[in-house]
Amino acid sequence: MENRKYPIGDFTDKGAYSAEEIASFLEVLGNFPEKLEHLVSDITEEELNTPYREGGWTAQQVIHHIADSHMNMLVRLKWTLTEETPPIKAYFEDRWATLSDYTLPIGVSVSMLKAIHAKVVALLENLNEVELNKGYFHPESKKIWPLKSVMALYAWHGEHHLAHIKISKGEWSF
Repeated sequence: MENRKYPIGDFTDKGAYSAEEIASFLEVLGNFPEKLEHLVSDITEEELNTPYREGGWTAQQVIHHIADSHMNMLVRLKWTLTEETPPIKAYFEDRWATLSDYTLPIGVSVSMLKAIHAKVVALLENLNEVELNKGYFHPESKKIWPLKSVMALYAWHGEHHLAHIKISKGEWSF
């Protein structure tokens, strides 16, 4: 069960990242919407309604969740770049996944992710070391998240959920 929850492993923040790692995160973030679009281009209704694990979300919920999560990332990035260590608002992801917009066609969220990631990459691609070390305060973890760690987290987050969708499609082996 645990490897279905974290098929690529859980996220660990290293804290310090090389310029090459930062460039890699940026590339992953830039390519994510197209990878998702390609993965779901042939998804069936049955696969969309298949949870990736017992008690887990369906592929459709995962896709809409990614859009919501990455939308929050974009707002958090903007706060961090324009304010001094802003506290962010956490949200109940599990409750959001039960709202009626999660029944919309997945193309809505795929399109949303294309726009979000274009803005995210535009914000992040020219940051210097000082800017990459700016952070926001997360009230749940009680931790300051520097932008370089946020980049690592969301690069992981996208790949993490691509694996969940592959599980729902029967394309992931354990």
